[in-house]
Amino acid sequence: LEPRRQRRLSRERDPIEAKIDLHGYGRFQAQDALTAFLHGAQARGYRSVLVVTGQGRRGGTGVIRASVHEWLQAPALRGVVSGFASAARHHGGDGALYVTIRRG
Repeated sequence: LEPRRQRRLSRERDPIEAKIDLHGYGRFQAQDALTAFLHGAQARGYRSVLVVTGQGRRGGTGVIRASVHEWLQAPALRGVVSGFASAARHHGGDGALYVTIRRG
């Protein structure tokens, strides 16, 4: 994600058009839910979404948080995701990501 775009999202100058919270999902359910959510966001013409992964238990990196970067770069989402970056603290910090969507 370009630094300028990340700044605009963190300062709420560009809207976050949708959000998915993956807390409580198992690894495979989270991947399926994220894929469906992002395809739906693209179909609706959204450009920026927030993906909340959580930070993991007891200061560790959670399974979903550790996997989401890989999922966002996978072939199934290459035509959907144009970029992503960690969210600002008020949007979830390290436990959330800004994701920009390609035009459909």
